[in-house]
Amino acid sequence: MQTAEVKTSNPLSSRDDVVAALNTMLSALDRQFPAGESRFSLGATSAHYPTDIAEMEGLSRALWGLFPLMAGGDTEPFSPKYLAAIKRGTDPQSEGYWGETGPYDQRLVEMAAYGLGLALLGDALTASFSEREVHNLHRWLNQITDAEMPDSNWHFFAIMVQLGFKRAGLPWDAAAIERRFAMMDAYYLGDGWYSDGPGRPKDYYIPMAFHFYGLVYATLNGDDDPVRADIIRERARLFAQDFISMSAAEGECVPYGRSLTYRFAMVAFWSAVAFSGLDVFPAGVVKGVILRHLRWWQKQPIFDRDGILTLGFAYPNLAMCEDYNSPGSPYWALKVFLILALPAAHPFWQADELPLPERAAQRTLPHAGQILVHSDHARHVWMLASGQLELNNYVNTEAKYTKFAYSSLFGFTIERGRYGIKHAACDSMLLLSDGDNYFRGRRECDEVVVSEQAIFSRWSPWHDVHIATWLIPYGDWHVRVHRIDSARHLQSVEGGFAVLKAAHRCEEGGSLVVAENGISAIFPLASTVMRQAESVVTPPNSSIMFAPCAAIPVLQGDIPPGRHWLACAVQAAASEGAFNSCIPQLHREEQALVIHQAGKAKHVITF
Repeated sequence: MQTAEVKTSNPLSSRDDVVAALNTMLSALDRQFPAGESRFSLGATSAHYPTDIAEMEGLSRALWGLFPLMAGGDTEPFSPKYLAAIKRGTDPQSEGYWGETGPYDQRLVEMAAYGLGLALLGDALTASFSEREVHNLHRWLNQITDAEMPDSNWHFFAIMVQLGFKRAGLPWDAAAIERRFAMMDAYYLGDGWYSDGPGRPKDYYIPMAFHFYGLVYATLNGDDDPVRADIIRERARLFAQDFISMSAAEGECVPYGRSLTYRFAMVAFWSAVAFSGLDVFPAGVVKGVILRHLRWWQKQPIFDRDGILTLGFAYPNLAMCEDYNSPGSPYWALKVFLILALPAAHPFWQADELPLPERAAQRTLPHAGQILVHSDHARHVWMLASGQLELNNYVNTEAKYTKFAYSSLFGFTIERGRYGIKHAACDSMLLLSDGDNYFRGRRECDEVVVSEQAIFSRWSPWHDVHIATWLIPYGDWHVRVHRIDSARHLQSVEGGFAVLKAAHRCEEGGSLVVAENGISAIFPLASTVMRQAESVVTPPNSSIMFAPCAAIPVLQGDIPPGRHWLACAVQAAASEGAFNSCIPQLHREEQALVIHQAGKAKHVITF
């Protein structure tokens, strides 16, 4: 998957194609993996944990692909070197020992891969291990049993290890499984949704962690724990009905939240659905979601010249990464290859690939505080978002969680500096400055209300500035309305979606950018202050989707002290031909917002 030759020669349409893609990635890693070592280096950048742990992480994450490959019975040349590394890494007498773990230790995260290997392969994984080597492996992994860890999806790592112990015939702790599940049950919100810990966001960790591990557990331990397995399956079935709306027809997903450098892990949930045989969509539908997603990634420049997955999203980009992203971190993407544990004769691989099922043009996700909308025959999926707050304040947390909208085609931009609007990631945001050219937008919301018609949020960028925002989907457009009560004289900039830098033009008082990768527009509606249509060009590497400078259509204007209303209509499309040029109109009544468009019924939002 890393070279132009592979991109054109691997259609990724069969199990053999997927095996070949994984083997290409493992081959590239193998060239960086010195014989006789228990870890390897993939780069010189750093995470918040030591380099030796980061090197152990890179090796461990390769196992998310290798273990399913081994479980599926495939011939591969890599396992002897990895098994030897595991023996060295878990031997306290070895120079390559991975060490004793402490609270909140990154090595606890990586233990989940070894739990998966033991769970899939049982004692076949340790068949070449001596009695002492098996003891070493068990002792090293067993550190997780009572380990102190974040109140989050991390609890599943301990469950995966205990499941592996049990499946491999090693001593295991049933009470530890019960304890960890009880902690995570407190995060359950209903309708298949969790938060990633108390007060934490609802993002891709829900599908790629909670439901992924849960379905593995329910599949491999369902006979012994049938009640819990049924609960896990039912929650995953409910979640799938929502999550299918995150996928676009050509394979993209809507990028949102942190850890986007894990890339293909965005659809690892569907691999777990296939692995578990969950009866939610036909096998061909699930197969199509996964394979189209991998084909989309195959077109992106995400590998370096040595074939190593880079840090970033749709291209190498350190600026967007979290402080827990080491050079080996992106290989959590290999979780998608769980489907290779299914043999070629399995119904999943025998099924014909099918397109996405018929879906409503709009789906409201109240637990996530989101509304998903499909435009242009689902080739563009975009999300209106309520503005979740990531309490850990990771890098660019506002850009990743609190913008008004996110797009499968256009992604979003990240902040490249605190001073000046060009660096402030103003796409899909209303940013305000108190005359000093430092901009603030929505971060923490004081109130959020999600309905089928709109997302309402109330937020305060300063103690004496209070804003009520309505985000209203309306066909291909969405309408934003802001009621601002301010004790300050403010400068405002509100942006549409970010596209490649291109020609900007003004029409009907609005701003359009027509670019190689699409068209983006923002038009003013009924407001009490005048705003000027402009465009903002951001620095290179500010978009997560493309490296060149981005262009954002914007409306700019001053806001005097007092109560004021701002409103606009926003749309983006893959081409001018797909762009709906009929701009919706808005008028305000005493307790209602009324949106209308020629030939469409009025949309009334009361407040």
